Parts: sequence; structure tokens; C-alpha cells
Amino acid sequence: MMELRGRKVLVVGSGKSGIGAAGLLSKVGAVPVLFDSNDKLDIEELKQKTKDMPELMIYLGEIPKSVMEEISLVVISPGVPIDSPMLTEYKDRSVPIWGEIELAYNFAKGRVAAITGTNGKTTTTTLVGQIMNAYYESVFVVGNIGNPYTDVALSTREDSVTVAEISSFQLETIHAFKPAVSAILNITPDHLNRHHTMECYVKTKEMIAGNQTKSDICVLNYEDAYTRKFGEACPAQVIYFSSARRLCDGIYLEGEEIFLAKDGQSTRLMNIHDMNLVGMCNVENVMAAIAISMSLQVPMDIILDTVRVFKAVEHRIEFVDTKNGVDYYNDSKGTNPDAAIQGIRAMTKPTVLIGGGYDKQSEYDEWIEAFDGKVKALVLIGQTREKIADCARAHGVQNIILADTFEEAFDICVKQARPGDAVLLSPACASWGMFPNYEVRGRMFKELVEKIGV
Repeated sequence: MMELRGRKVLVVGSGKSGIGAAGLLSKVGAVPVLFDSNDKLDIEELKQKTKDMPELMIYLGEIPKSVMEEISLVVISPGVPIDSPMLTEYKDRSVPIWGEIELAYNFAKGRVAAITGTNGKTTTTTLVGQIMNAYYESVFVVGNIGNPYTDVALSTREDSVTVAEISSFQLETIHAFKPAVSAILNITPDHLNRHHTMECYVKTKEMIAGNQTKSDICVLNYEDAYTRKFGEACPAQVIYFSSARRLCDGIYLEGEEIFLAKDGQSTRLMNIHDMNLVGMCNVENVMAAIAISMSLQVPMDIILDTVRVFKAVEHRIEFVDTKNGVDYYNDSKGTNPDAAIQGIRAMTKPTVLIGGGYDKQSEYDEWIEAFDGKVKALVLIGQTREKIADCARAHGVQNIILADTFEEAFDICVKQARPGDAVLLSPACASWGMFPNYEVRGRMFKELVEKIGV
């Protein structure tokens, strides 16, 4: 463990993650230096949020050279690109660069279950957290899910289980991080504006298991070509799950039943209609959660009882309400085409779909193809609306409507939908540019649903 007492540590980024990191550093006797490149932020508000950190220094816009030269460690928030000029300068000077996850891990105790994947991370992490809480006394659910690991690291005990949702941005800066159980749910193109190539993105995802050994476990999706291939080289013991074939060892779906196989012998676990979740993506999430929880020695009856009562995570194919005979679903967390494919596949009725948003340089052909005749109207918003419209027309989609605002798009959906239809917010794009995050977008959708007919 790096000795940080009395040493200046630069924390880049002043959001939840950065403030969490600064708080942990303050508690262990380091001298945190909080920096944000946005000089328009309210420094008084930041001081108020960090008033219990007397040693903290805050800089916005730029840092004095004299302070920069005294830095022993840099801790970056997930949104900070590791190839930024400032970080390149520190790398050239051999100053270690960690993420918030690495910092927390250095001070945390107990076992960690770490979950990554392009889609399904939040649902799987939340479900595994509930399963752990049903069996263990000391459980923490952290990471990309919105709870900084640094906030709880010093509260963990030797008997704690920490369930961590880890994004590719967080995996770029791990060094010693070594979960007892890791999981890669799937890998499909995303964040290529940050990782530049698919090869780089895949390698970053695989880093979740990079420090594991054969005494650890890695849960992988057999039906994903990238994760299946990684299983051959993975340093941990591999448990596969499959939604498409019977496995000799692992967890698989056959018909509507989930089975556990060991040495070719299969045991039925549950029927998928005993769950509250909808869509094949959620069946896969459940199978992954079962494998992770088994690997952490939770009895199967407790695992399955928790799965049966588990409700969908907010903003992920979340049923909102039925108004005038129309079902409304909030899938605001469908921030890339592959996630949105899962959203439309889960629909069983003619669907009016809201898509579009910030351009992450994604391609939309596979998403449009997944409409499979279900989408009776495609309502598009945001930076990508023309690009998606062109793609949809090329695939024969006829009823495409462009809207200038989210409220206008919603009103169009209400007019287009008839009793027996569904309205689905599943944008295939990030929310930035129109909203600060997908949660705000999803909440607005739900508020608008509740106002129908009022």
C-alpha cells in the first residue's frame, strides 16, 4: 500500500467521485488538492461540500506550477481522459495515476465482486447487492452505480462484501485492484470517442480480471464472442452463462427454465416468468447474478428467493404506468445502440419509440434492424436525430418524426399511440446536450407520463 500521509495528492474532477476521493485522502492523512478544469464552477459551493476537509486545496481552471511539482499521486474521476495533456505530463514524470476505484481498494477490506459490461451492469450489480444483503451482515454497493467506493472504503471489514459496478473509464486506471469474483456481461461497441478502437475498448474491459488468479472466479457470457474468447486466456476460474445453449458447466437457459450444470449434470433453478424483470437481457443479467452470488457462497435458495422479488432498476426497461390503454416504459439507461436493442426486444406490443441524443460516434443499423416491425413511429431528438433518421429510412422505416425538444417528442408519442400500444423511451444515445445525465431524462419522461390526462 502506498504511504500517503502528509503527501500532496492531486484529485482531478470535482463531481461525486472526486469529492469522495478527496474525503478518503483527507481521512488517511494525505493533503488532497482538488482540481477541476472548469473555471466557471462555484468555488464557494465546492468549499461548502468539502468543509470537513481542512487540509484541502481547491483550484479551478489551472494549478500553480509550484503545487504541481509537489504532487506524489494523481487520482482521476472517470470522466477525465487518461491521454489529456496534464496527465501525460505526470506520466512522463513517473507520478502514479490512479482512479477512484484503485484508491478505495487500497484502503478497503473484505471481498469484492466487480461487474462490468457494455450493458446490464447496473441491474446485475443492484441484484447482486440485494442477494448479498439477504445473507451477509456487512455489504456495500459501489462504483459506477452512483455510490463512490471511496465513501465507504474505510467502513469495510474483513467480513465485508463489496459489490462494485465498474465502467471501462474506471478500469483504465486500476493497478492492484483484484476482485474475488469478476464478471464481464457483454462487450459491444460503445465509448469509441474515448477508447478510439474496439480493440482498446475490449482490452480495457478485460482488465477487470487482469490481477485475478485461479483462486478467483470470473463470470462470462458464452454467447458474446469477445467474452467467450477471453475465457480461454482468463487468469481466473471461468463460469459461463448462456441464453442460447445447454452448457456442461455453468448456468444456461433452456426454453423458459434456467438450469445450473456441473460436470454435465443439470439442476433446474427457476422459470423466467417467476421474475418481475422483462426481456432476454434481464434473463442474462439474472444468470450472471446467480453465478456471482454462488461464487460468494450464498445458498441457492436465498439467491432465487431474492431474484423472484427483485424489481427492475429505475430507467432500465422500467414500466411506468398505463394511461388511456397505452403502456409507458422508461429505458433512459439505453444510452447506446446495443442497450436500446434490448429495450425494443423486450416490447411485445406496437411501439412508439423516442430515440436520439448526444453523438458518441455509434452506428445505428443493428438497432434499427431489431425493430422487427414493432416500431409504428420513431420520434427523434437531439444531435443524432438526422443521422438516425437517415439510417432508419435506409432500413425501410416509414413513420419518422423529428422533434426539437423532449416535451415535443413526448407529446407526439401520446398523439401517435393507440390503446394496446406501448411508448418506449430508449434513445440509443447519451443524454448530454439536452440533459445532465440519463437519470434526469428518465425522470422527466416519468413526470410527463404522470401528467397525462391531469
